Amino acid sequence: MTRVSFYLLKGQQEQARQVFACRLIEKAYSQGNQIYIHTDSAEQSQQIDELLWTFRADSFIPHQHMNEANTEQCPILIGHDDTPPRLMNLLVNLSPQHPRFFSQFERVAEIINDDEHLKEQGRERYRFYQQRGYQLDTHKL
Repeated sequence: MTRVSFYLLKGQQEQARQVFACRLIEKAYSQGNQIYIHTDSAEQSQQIDELLWTFRADSFIPHQHMNEANTEQCPILIGHDDTPPRLMNLLVNLSPQHPRFFSQFERVAEIINDDEHLKEQGRERYRFYQQRGYQLDTHKL
């Protein structure tokens, strides 16, 4: 069954939330995971794409957008309105809603900061997962 981890960050900066996502993705990638990053929009997909290249000078995290060619071999995919084309280990959800396909993943990472609107949406997702019996972890950072 899918395990859902909520990461609660201090502060309201969206940039800090996305940098934390990049660190989490880097760690998961180094452990051999296949990762799908689900965003809210094409704009947010582009932001996380650029940040994966720049958040650390010595880091290399191979990734592609879902709409690019030859995504079959890429270990990290970014999308906002597509279901991943294959089974992957980790879903990093940066969208305010739970993706309808979340249960095909071993793990889901939900990253929440102190923005009140984002926190309320996170609470709704927490209740959704909890009511359906998914294993939940919370990490206060």
